[in-house]
Amino acid sequence: MHSYTRPDATTPVKIPQTQTAAVVPVLGAKPEIRNDVPVRQPSQLAPGECLVKIICTGVCHTDLHACRGDWPIKPVTPLIGGHEGVGTIVAIGAHTKDSPVKVGQRVGIKWLANSCLNCEQCRTGLEQCCRQAKCSGLTVDGTFSQYAVSWVQHVTPIPEPLDSQAAASILCACTEPSSTAGARIGNWVVLPGAGGGLGHLAVQYAVAMGMRVVAIDTGAEKKNLCMTLGAEKWIDFKETQDIVGAHCAVVTTATSAGYAQAIDYLRPGGSLMAVGLPGCAKLESSIFWTVVKNISILGSYVGNRQDAVEALEIAAAGKVVVKYQLRSLSQLEEVYDGLAEGKIAGRIVLEVTQ
Repeated sequence: MHSYTRPDATTPVKIPQTQTAAVVPVLGAKPEIRNDVPVRQPSQLAPGECLVKIICTGVCHTDLHACRGDWPIKPVTPLIGGHEGVGTIVAIGAHTKDSPVKVGQRVGIKWLANSCLNCEQCRTGLEQCCRQAKCSGLTVDGTFSQYAVSWVQHVTPIPEPLDSQAAASILCACTEPSSTAGARIGNWVVLPGAGGGLGHLAVQYAVAMGMRVVAIDTGAEKKNLCMTLGAEKWIDFKETQDIVGAHCAVVTTATSAGYAQAIDYLRPGGSLMAVGLPGCAKLESSIFWTVVKNISILGSYVGNRQDAVEALEIAAAGKVVVKYQLRSLSQLEEVYDGLAEGKIAGRIVLEVTQ
């Protein structure tokens, strides 16, 4: 064990040499639970890096795609997945200047692990599009572990009233406050995939912003969830496809089916916001009707640092409630199976045993 004395404490924090983590050994392999994964020690942290002791971590469809390697952008393997981690900072790299966070603080580790903060994209709030961006659980090790290394400029402080398990899921959903694509208070917003992990949060953020929600998904459990959370209308896509006149569609589903008819049911001047990321699907639409109806097609795969702060504040104020099921890190493969089969309503959060 390596002893590290926090700058704001007299009691050393015990940091082990090894840890338990879920590791994808090669592209497309199933995650393996290993108990001998090295922990980066405080003396090994570069300036600007921090070591976070993970409390819990959410599981997202993105993690499944990274594990399978079915995106055009391939993960770096061997890889520790996960990008919805909440934990406590136990060390900060020496010579780190002007850190916005401190040792002992509870923070979240998001999909966007780091960016240069100086390029045009970073300066204009598109940090996620930075050419030097590092992504948790894809290009750098993520949060399916007991300890994770991240960067002080990108971890997100967790508001005190918000429990760690709820905060974990919101770290990924931080795109939602900005993804209603110009819709105004009172406008109808269609949410394909509304009963899923990201979708059920999208329902609540839209309602909190004054939108009227049409939830699209399938199954009684997901219908009950969406209606309970404030959706005004429910459409089971296996029973009907009649949707007319929405102002906006925010597609959170990870399949191409949710995108197929969006242009058809949007009213003139409407907008399609693509959020869910199917592996190799195409976004096809009628060019004629897209032009004639003045439809806007936009994409938002994750929010920036300010979006994350705002999303957590909305949840901390009680306007968004995360519906999650707790699992253990050892059940990750089972969770992936449930995601692949579309059987999970709400979010899954893994408790990380220390």
